Amino acid sequence: MQFELTDEQHALQEAARRFARDEIAPIAAKHDQSGEFPRKVIQMAWELGFASTAIPTDYGGLGLSSLDNCVVIEEIAWACSGIGTSITCNDLGLMPIIVAGTEEQKQEWLTHCASEFSLIAFCLSEPDAGSDVAGLQLLAEKAGSDYVLNGTKCWITNGGEADLYTVFATLDRTSRHEGICAFIVPADLPGISLGKKEDKLGQRASDTRSIHFDGVRVPESQRLGAEGEGFKIAMRTLDRTRPPIGALATGIAQRALDESTAYALERKAFGSAIGNFQAVQFILADMAKEIEAARLLTQKSAWMVDQGRRAAKDSSIAKCFATDAAMRITVDAVQVFGGNGYTKEYPVEKLMRDAKLLQIYEGTNQIQRLVIARELLRS
Repeated sequence: MQFELTDEQHALQEAARRFARDEIAPIAAKHDQSGEFPRKVIQMAWELGFASTAIPTDYGGLGLSSLDNCVVIEEIAWACSGIGTSITCNDLGLMPIIVAGTEEQKQEWLTHCASEFSLIAFCLSEPDAGSDVAGLQLLAEKAGSDYVLNGTKCWITNGGEADLYTVFATLDRTSRHEGICAFIVPADLPGISLGKKEDKLGQRASDTRSIHFDGVRVPESQRLGAEGEGFKIAMRTLDRTRPPIGALATGIAQRALDESTAYALERKAFGSAIGNFQAVQFILADMAKEIEAARLLTQKSAWMVDQGRRAAKDSSIAKCFATDAAMRITVDAVQVFGGNGYTKEYPVEKLMRDAKLLQIYEGTNQIQRLVIARELLRS
């Protein structure tokens, strides 16, 4: 076993760390407060090779591994997970094309996204079909050589900013997973309209909203895989994109520990720094051990993806454990800061708000537990 990053990964980590601390951290609070979408800094991330990282070199991309991507995302999330979510969502949106696209589709779309800054949105969730993916209601009706899409997607990250969508729809609303198809849909097609931007608890820098499809015609050439393979494509995508969610959580948690440690050394009570009190030391120690476990689980699941091994169980374990840990750790960070932690003058309240969403998106942690149990029983 080898638990050390390579020299190249250390260099990548250091570059991502400099970018996160110099460019993202200084603007994080501003974008959290205003909700303004940070397109400029996301484009900078793309120019530096920190967005759309999974595009293979054959199509002009950097072809970074899942582990490489997790190293980058952890550093970015340390500075702001809302901005990190919008950055990593590009790989989520591109992954269906990577895992299921034809050579012609890959040449058209992956090459374009590697050569020109683009934002991509993954359109799976619906008002009545979040955790229940097989319950999709967005209808795809065949019309000659086209499909006509009608329905609504919701909770779509980058939804109002994206240039391209990967959209999941059903041929028959009663057929459950057997009727689901996946499509590549340019965001400027007639019939697409945007809902209001969601006013969220945390990760406020990312754009999240509903997208309405009213008679949107998509050529058959832009269907990914065969009819009825959309559910399988979605699951294969999520198996590969859950490790970066673990990395987002680890980055948030590491920031919470860093801030808490520094505060414990400077904050005085009863004539001594609070870091000298065993009660505070135990909190910091519990943070550190959970972060270490979260990072190792995340990196192991990413390694399994890179090895081409079945990663459903390990990706779900990493996502579930790391995001639950991040929630506990950020709550404890607010406790270490006391009354100060409850104010926006200090960063830990934002970390706590940001962490909550990680337990919900890309499959709630209750769904992750179902996946883990299913895999255990299957084996």
